[in-house]
Amino acid sequence: MISTPSFIYNALEWITRFAYLNLLWILFSLVGGMIFGIFPATVAMFAISREWLTGNTDKPLLKSFWEHYRKDFIKSNILGLFIAVIVFFVVMDIYYIQANNNELLTWTYIPLFAFMLLFTMFLFYLFPAFVHYDLKVLQVIKNSFLFMLISPVNSLLIILCLVPLFFLMRAFPALAFIFGGSSYAFITMWLSLHVFKKLNKKSANVL
Repeated sequence: MISTPSFIYNALEWITRFAYLNLLWILFSLVGGMIFGIFPATVAMFAISREWLTGNTDKPLLKSFWEHYRKDFIKSNILGLFIAVIVFFVVMDIYYIQANNNELLTWTYIPLFAFMLLFTMFLFYLFPAFVHYDLKVLQVIKNSFLFMLISPVNSLLIILCLVPLFFLMRAFPALAFIFGGSSYAFITMWLSLHVFKKLNKKSANVL
């Protein structure tokens, strides 16, 4: 039976870890000038979350974060360029529809929002797949898309976990600054690992 002091100590330790990881994510994003820093920092944050979820919690956080940040700096920015291009075209489409007051164009909101939903679910698996598999960027993109297609229930679970988190962070903005990125990374990494393990078992059974 876990004693109350031990439970409180463990809870405070994990709260500190999440806050520290989120701080590192913000700082290293700024170190890269945001444009070139946000994606390596995000990859490092997901890599740390994966280490925690696989039982590796003893490595010094700053050293481990820096190693992932430096190792995947170029590769993660190539991935970031792909994401930025997609987001740019979506924003331009929304701007064009709003700028042209045409009833026919308003119907394009439906497929556009459907695409945005699929793209969001695709992003759920993109960074977890990046840090879990040693693949080239194009292979990561391809596999993440396949994970999204074959795991609708898991995608729904991610959404169900993130929606309450979003409203909590919205109600208390300070929590978003302290835990926003790290909590998102941990939740999506945790649920994505279930998909990866399930697929690995199926592959092993086939072989």
